[in-house]
Amino acid sequence: MSIAPSLPRLHSPFLGCTLKLSSSVSRHRSAINHRSPVSYPTIKAIDWDQNTVVAVSVGVVSIAVGIGIPVFYETQIDNAAKRENTQPCFPCNGSGAQRCRFCLGTGNVTVELGGGEKEVSKCINCEGIGSLTCTTCQGSGIQPRYLDRREFKDDD
Repeated sequence: MSIAPSLPRLHSPFLGCTLKLSSSVSRHRSAINHRSPVSYPTIKAIDWDQNTVVAVSVGVVSIAVGIGIPVFYETQIDNAAKRENTQPCFPCNGSGAQRCRFCLGTGNVTVELGGGEKEVSKCINCEGIGSLTCTTCQGSGIQPRYLDRREFKDDD
């Protein structure tokens, strides 16, 4: 009687039974074709504590929110671009220009010197025009939407 070499077994904490590796050569143990019962691997449930479940849940929610918020803002920007904007600009009342704060719209600045003398000169802020381009609507006269205002415009 010969002793057959034992086959290696796989051991894993995630498997319900160990797997016996089969060889490609079929073996006859007796004259009758006798088969051993086949054991299929089963996956055990992962044993997590409450803190692990909370941490994984927070991670999944964080990823969902991190993707969802930018997508939401992009769709809102696209929808706002499709709608017509006719609301007049609040600071300039739709004119596109604001009155100069230095000369109060006159274009001239009066400086009182000592001894009762007055000197009138051209306003250096508005260059004597008396008004400036509205900084809110950039001179268009239309109130920009909230999401449009966050865009930085370099005038240099």
